[in-house]
Amino acid sequence: AASEGGHNQVVQLLLQHNADVNTQGGDYGNALLAASERGYNQVVQLLLQHGADVNKQGGDYGNALQAASKGGYDQVV
Repeated sequence: AASEGGHNQVVQLLLQHNADVNTQGGDYGNALLAASERGYNQVVQLLLQHGADVNKQGGDYGNALQAASKGGYDQVV
């Protein structure tokens, strides 16, 4: 939910408390897909810095690249 909503500080706090950056679940499949599909570049960068798997599949969009492309978010791609 934090990634989907673009809540950078909440994402940072969760990561500082050892949240698994690649956990699968929800409508988007994972946090990176959620942030990518919504165009939240800062959240995407934060997740990538903490080891998010860009090839992780999930949700309706396949992977993060496909999700960002579908949304038209060039800065995320």
